[in-house]
Amino acid sequence: MKNLFFSLIISIVIGFPAAANTSIVVVANTDNKKIQLNRQQVRNLFMGGALPYDLEAIALPPDNQTRVLFNTKVVGLTESRIQSYWAQMRFTGRKTAPKELNSERVILDYLKSNEGAVGYLPESLSLPKELTIIYTVL
Repeated sequence: MKNLFFSLIISIVIGFPAAANTSIVVVANTDNKKIQLNRQQVRNLFMGGALPYDLEAIALPPDNQTRVLFNTKVVGLTESRIQSYWAQMRFTGRKTAPKELNSERVILDYLKSNEGAVGYLPESLSLPKELTIIYTVL
């Protein structure tokens, strides 16, 4: 029984992604370098809520580890709950989900060339000077 317990613990630790300890930054392509959002504002932005800024949310695909961490730490919902929410919003015609791009690199390129675009990226990623960090997820 003791060996089974230790085997279970070791498999959890080894199987747990290293990215779980990675910080995430929410970055925007904006002329206003003073914009700072709080967690609730970032959540609203990515869940279709109102904000005092004209920003376009850009998300990673559902199987991306950065997205999983972002959803857990900022949105506070599982992927299945978020998908259900967006299905309901599409069905009723009230809101549209953020545009999804394939990878962090693709999001970075999109952000650089689209003013008002906002995305979340690993903090370890090198950011160009034209992008502004508007929120840090610890």
